[in-house]
Amino acid sequence: MVKAVVVLGSSAGVTGTVFFNQEGDGPTTVTGNVSGLKSGLHGFHVHALGDTTNGCMSTGPHFNPGSKEHGAPEDENRHAGDLGNVNVADDGTATFTITDNQIPLTGPNSIVGRAVVVHADPDDLGKGGHELSKSTGNAGGRVACGIIGLTAA
Repeated sequence: MVKAVVVLGSSAGVTGTVFFNQEGDGPTTVTGNVSGLKSGLHGFHVHALGDTTNGCMSTGPHFNPGSKEHGAPEDENRHAGDLGNVNVADDGTATFTITDNQIPLTGPNSIVGRAVVVHADPDDLGKGGHELSKSTGNAGGRVACGIIGLTAA
């Protein structure tokens, strides 16, 4: 079992903690919570760079080792970092569980050391018809982020 964690933060008061667990070569299970967001859907992605020197803006594009278009988590043609949306309740909080095969914690495409970003708006999953749909899901600004680090197993 390999485990990782990211503590999300922002200047906008959005906070959260996300845990990653992977057993052997199996899928990675992502569990987490966020607070301080407006209610509704918010894009949730792994970004390519573990760099927060300029806040969430320096985390680069979505993690995309396969050079694919943006898509939904269940799509074959998608960035590895495309994890869809988290659904925030009226009280500004969300608790979620995601299981995904494209975000390993070990090997050449490991997400450890990369960033998780929560976006201001819903991810249209590449199907919105907007000019940004196929690159970012038109998910809006970056409202919270943090760098993924390994934890004790």
